[in-house]
Amino acid sequence: MLHRDYLLEIISRFVETVTVALRGALLEGRFESVEEAENSVAGLIDLDPQTAMNLTPDSLVTMMLLSGMGDSLAQYVSYVLDHVGDAYDDMGDVTKARLRWDQAQAVAESFDVEPNIVPEEFADFEAELESAQ
Repeated sequence: MLHRDYLLEIISRFVETVTVALRGALLEGRFESVEEAENSVAGLIDLDPQTAMNLTPDSLVTMMLLSGMGDSLAQYVSYVLDHVGDAYDDMGDVTKARLRWDQAQAVAESFDVEPNIVPEEFADFEAELESAQ
C-alpha cells in the first residue's frame, strides 16, 4: 500500500510539473520549457537529465527496466517524450525531435503501452492542445 501511495504521489507531482512545461513549450512558444519537461522525465526514472536525454531509445528502456518501476511509469514517459519531440520539431531541431519520438516509441513498445492512449492525468492538457490547433 505504501509503495502504491508513493508511486501515485510521484506521478501526481510529475504530471503537474510536466503539464506546465509542455504548456509553455507547445502552447505559449516558451521553448526553454522543453528542458523542464526533459528534467522531469529524467527525475521520474531516477537518472541524471543530461544522461537520460542522450540515451539511445533501447538504452533508455534498459534503464527503465533496471529502475524496477518501468511498467508503472512507461505510459507517462512515452506520452511526455512524444510531446517533447513535437516541441523540438516546432523549434526546428529535427534531430532532437526524432530522438525523442524514437525514445517514446521504444518505451511504448517495450512496455506494451498503446501509443495513442492519453494518460487520464493529461486529459485536460490534451484537450487544450486540440483546441489550440
